[in-house]
Order: sequence, then C-alpha cells, then structure tokens
Amino acid sequence: MEPNARFFKFKEDFRDPYARDRDRVVHCSSFRRLEYKTQVFLNHEGDYFRTRLTHSLEVSQIARTLSRMLNLNETLAEVIALSHDLGHTPFGHVGGDELDRQLKKDGRVLGFEHNFQSFRVLTKLEKRYKNFDGLNLTFATLEGVLKHSYPYEKPFLEHLDKRFALKKHPSLEAMVVDHADEIAYTSHDIDDGIKYGLISFDDLLENKLCKRVDAMVQKEGIGRDEKLYRHRFVAGLITLLVEDFIENTKEGVKTYRQSIPIAATLDAKQKLPLGFSKQTASELKVLKKLLFTTLYTHEKIARKMYAGKQCIKGLYQAFREDNDLLPPSQKELFEVRKKERVIADYIAAMTDRYAMKTYHEIYGLSL
Repeated sequence: MEPNARFFKFKEDFRDPYARDRDRVVHCSSFRRLEYKTQVFLNHEGDYFRTRLTHSLEVSQIARTLSRMLNLNETLAEVIALSHDLGHTPFGHVGGDELDRQLKKDGRVLGFEHNFQSFRVLTKLEKRYKNFDGLNLTFATLEGVLKHSYPYEKPFLEHLDKRFALKKHPSLEAMVVDHADEIAYTSHDIDDGIKYGLISFDDLLENKLCKRVDAMVQKEGIGRDEKLYRHRFVAGLITLLVEDFIENTKEGVKTYRQSIPIAATLDAKQKLPLGFSKQTASELKVLKKLLFTTLYTHEKIARKMYAGKQCIKGLYQAFREDNDLLPPSQKELFEVRKKERVIADYIAAMTDRYAMKTYHEIYGLSL
C-alpha cells in the first residue's frame, strides 16, 4: 500500500466543480484574514461590527437565496460571493485608494484595484500546489470574481486572457452577486451605523424606501422606540430588496436561461434581464446618497479612515526605502515580480491590526 493511500477512498472528486472551488476558497489564508479587515468600522472598534469576513458571508447567503429562487447555479453564486472581497486592503476602500496612489506616484501605471487584486489572489498569490500558483479554480468562478462589478473594462487589463471577454457582461450568477453585495452592505451599514450612534431612524425615515420598511415593521406591532425595532427594520429592508429583485427579475432570467447556458456571458449591448424595479432602484439610489452624506463621511469614520490611510502610506514608503524591513519570503519574490508590486501585495494581504502593529514597530508611534 502506498503511503497515505488509506486517506484516498474516492478516485474521483465527488464534489461538483463549483463546490470544489468554494471549499478551496474557504480554506485559503486570504479568506481567513478577512476576519480582521475593515468593512466600514475599524475592527478594533467592537466585536459587534461587520468585517470583510462577515460581509462576505452575508453576501453569500443573499446570493444563494436569489440564485435558488431564480433557478440559477446556487453554488457558483456562492463561491463568487465568498471570493469577491479577497483583494481588499486593510482599512476598507480608503486603504486601497491610498495604495493605488502610492503605486501610481511610484510609476506603476497599473496601480491597485481590489477586484483585480481578488482575481490575482485566486490565480497567483495563494500557493497550494507545487507546479503552479493559485487555487486552480474554474473559469466561471474566476470570471465572476473579476467581472461581477460590471461593466469591468479596465485599460490595465489589455493583456489579460481574451477568454475573459471584458466587453461582455459576466454570468447571471455573477450579476446576482453584485446585487446581493448591494443589499448586504446597505442593510448592515445601517445596522452598524445605528448601533454606533452615527445615524438615526429620524434621518433614515426621510427616505421613501425606509418608510416602506417602517410600515412593514409597524404591521408587526413593533414601535420605533423598542429595542427590537432596529433588528426588524434591517431584516425588513433585506426582505423588501430581495423580494423586489426576485419579482422583477424572474421572467427575464427565465427567458435568457432558455437560450444561454449556466455561466455564459451576455454581450454588453444586450438589455440586462435582472435588477430591481424602477421604483425600488430609484429609492435605493437616494438611500445610498443619504448614507454617504450622513454615515460614511461622518467625522468619527473619517478620522479613523484617515489614520488607516496614513498607515498604508507609511508602510509603503518604508518598505520602498528599505527593503530589509520586509521578511525574506517577500524579498525573494523580487526575482519574479516588480518590487513595487511585491510591496503592494504584502500590504494588501495584511489585516488591520497587523498593519497597525507593523507601522508601530517601524515608526515607534501609535495610530
């Protein structure tokens, strides 16, 4: 008997390809690190607030529900959802924006973009096999992660494999994930914002969509002054958006699915078969503007994000000026990648707390 042969009872993998993709993503290092990466509130602010990991799980849950109800491939949508934020830096979008600025200032025209970084994590940066890089995922999963924020025709992708067809929309499953992402972050940012005291229901109930949700909660016999109201409001918002999306999308998807196989892409000129109703889409757009002006730019958030931005800037400049600040495993990569890209990849993979710890070690200062 060959060594370890007793562990391989099945000669063939009994999972379908997308289930295998999902399992590989869930077990990779980049996925685990999402637990300590900022969504909106810095991770150390409290145990209640969402992180990139809990956000990804919420997106996955919503994407699975939408896909199941629309007779799409639920597992493909699930793995795209679980993978879609793997490329995010510490400190949320401001961290990625600052890393992008530093790279471009340094002459790296490519810069930094989190969707493409997620794609690079899955195809290059994770190492699980001896003879090649990446997690060895299906084309449909990789294309969905790369293009789920459609349209995704970026100038720096001109040398990408032509099979990714950047002038075409991604699969229906990937587009479902994009809408699930919108539903998830809108609802959970409201939940966290209310919990943290940065936004109030008085602010929210000026919005027509929120008024509709409020009416749903009131019908349950729950008043705005009750502690349970926040939980029921958030649940009601998710329910309203999910049901609206399904109702407005099911016929279009059914028609397209009759002629388009699973994971196939749509030409960018074709009318998309899925989305919210006109009323809900309009009201959701107004709500997101309200959240931007009231929550995302609140001084308490802005100050923490500014600190995170300075951390990213300081780390990049320090590693750029003195390569010996990098661990040996990173310096070895200079042989196969540009130094600036190695530094950017190293910083992007950090958690919030590791980035702050490293910054403190280098500069002897506390953020």
